[in-house]
Order: sequence, then C-alpha cells, then structure tokens
Amino acid sequence: MKIRPIAIADNASVAALIRGVLEEHDVPKVGTAYADPQLDYMCQAYEQSRSVYYVVEEEGRIIGGAGISPLENSDANICELQKMYFLEVARGRGIGEQMIRLCLQKAKEFGFDSCYLETMTDMLAAQKLYKKIGFEYLCNPLGNTGHSSCPVWMLLDLNKFA
Repeated sequence: MKIRPIAIADNASVAALIRGVLEEHDVPKVGTAYADPQLDYMCQAYEQSRSVYYVVEEEGRIIGGAGISPLENSDANICELQKMYFLEVARGRGIGEQMIRLCLQKAKEFGFDSCYLETMTDMLAAQKLYKKIGFEYLCNPLGNTGHSSCPVWMLLDLNKFA
C-alpha cells in the first residue's frame, strides 16, 4: 500500500471511486460530492494554495483518497476535510485514520486553525472515526460547500490535534 499525492493520471479512477462509494451508500447525487464540478479533475482542483489530496494505491489500483482545502465561502482560517472515500477492500484496515492524520498534519503545516467536515447521517463508521480523532458535532454548517444533502457537520480545533 502506498499513500501519495494525486496525479493527473488518477483523475478518472478517483472520480469513479467516489461516485461508486456514494452510490453504494445510496447517497443523493445532488447536494453531495457526487455532483461537485471538480470531481472529474481532482488533481487540478487541489493545485490551489493550502490544498492537498492524497490517494491510497495498492497493487496499482486506487483504493481510497482524502484531502484538505480552505473551506469555501468562509472568512475564518478553516480548512475542510474533503472527499474521503474508500473502496470496501480498504475499510477496516486503519487506512482511514492514517489518511485523516496525514491530512490534519498537512492542515497544521498550512497554518489552519480548525478543520471542518460534512458527512451523511448513516455513515456511522466514519463518524466514529472522526470523533476518535477529536472532531465535535456542530448544530449548523459552516461556509457554503454546496453539499446541502449532508446533514452532519463536525469541527476539529487543530491546536488540540497532536
């Protein structure tokens, strides 16, 4: 298994992986990452300042990914943990926690104060992991990500992340 920054050659595989996982969970296609315009060119989307997207590659196949980027439509110094999805073969192996920690460490290096995320109500395993890392539930969304179908919002104070 290898974790590395996304490359242009990964764009189609990452888009298919994310859409496939969302379909597996029967997530709405509108108001979620499924409809994000940058989904088909993820490498280029994460070339902006203070952004990074990592993929997990195993035996030449992308089996997951996660990234951080400044929170859209927010004046606060907050990044967003974005597009963290894994194929079934990657789940339950500790890869998700490893990826979150890598992204959060990079967020600290970029100088962010907090990290925000949005998820779906039934993604309980992911929420359990987020809580283990230190994310706390919010009553309202932050910024304006366009993910109106994601009803769970969480925030982590990066100063408390080790």
